[in-house]
Amino acid sequence: MKIVNGKIFIDGHFIDGGIEFEEKIIETGQGVIGNGDYDAEGDYIIPGLIDIHTHAAACEDSSDGKPEAMAIMGRYYAAEGVTSWCPTTMTLKEPELTKAVLAIASYERPNDGAKIAGINLEGPFLSSVKKGAQNADNLHEPDVQMFNRLNEASGGIVKLVTVAPEEKGAIEFIEKVSKVCTVSIGHTAADYETAMAAFKAGASHATHLFNGMPGLLHREPGVIAAALDNNASVELITDGLHIHPSVIRLTSKLFKDKLCLISDSLRCAGMPDGEYELGGQLVEMKNGKACLKGTDTLAGSSIHLMEGLRRCVKYGVPLETAILAATIAPAKAIKCDTEIGSLEKNKFADFVIIDKDLNVKAVYINGKNIR
Repeated sequence: MKIVNGKIFIDGHFIDGGIEFEEKIIETGQGVIGNGDYDAEGDYIIPGLIDIHTHAAACEDSSDGKPEAMAIMGRYYAAEGVTSWCPTTMTLKEPELTKAVLAIASYERPNDGAKIAGINLEGPFLSSVKKGAQNADNLHEPDVQMFNRLNEASGGIVKLVTVAPEEKGAIEFIEKVSKVCTVSIGHTAADYETAMAAFKAGASHATHLFNGMPGLLHREPGVIAAALDNNASVELITDGLHIHPSVIRLTSKLFKDKLCLISDSLRCAGMPDGEYELGGQLVEMKNGKACLKGTDTLAGSSIHLMEGLRRCVKYGVPLETAILAATIAPAKAIKCDTEIGSLEKNKFADFVIIDKDLNVKAVYINGKNIR
């Protein structure tokens, strides 16, 4: 199939051209000319978005252990231009986490559903001091054997795990587990020196930067500066509630191609205001803001990644920069960039056609039009 007359995103820039593909990409750019099966009429052709940190959506949650829920979520993401995602679990006891990873691993992608790129274990190896909306009763010291059991139950598809490096056994955990998947620093009270030790041990990512960690102070630089000094990739929630727009712009300029946009969405994403469950706790959403009920503690977001990209651009981040942060940067962070994340020959034909207002017009996954 051939799509022509678009503005296609190649190597961080838009050029006039098109894309020829079957399941995988055959050719892109100015060489795709002539009659096409689809005339993009000047619309943008961008890689499918990759959300590596999203818990839930459409009233379903990755932690529920319900295989049928995964298809509902997959359809929700795909319709919004998210072609791959990492179902992200909450801090739960090992039996519940095992049930969750088994359900995720059983996912059979519907024709109109997004692909699972791997599992993100956000908990339970976190700090009680910076637990945020994670359930403190379920926190667990970093445990390599527990991680191995969960990864084995998943069929070896855990791609990302978060750990607080100041916790007992964390550095040894990082040294061993970083050989299996990407280890991220997050939900942590670690100082700069501890974070530096964690990155030296093999960590290479930071979970929702600024949220769930000490701030960046001029004499106490913490995880944020340590991540920058170690060229780590970092996540940012760009709903405008978790991070001030000025800090979104600042972070983009600091971390450049290491910035990964995430949704960190909850089951209230795509749903009306009301009460929702999160890891055994109640969340109340009002005007799109989701907090633990009765508190001002943000529990996550109510947006999908395409909306996060739109808001990122609205806040002043260049469109090209935001696209890179929602596509190839997360693909690299979880080591899937040889297959997805950019419109290169022989990668899967996962892409989205959007108009100048960044509205989704068409979505293709593995070369098939699903919207």
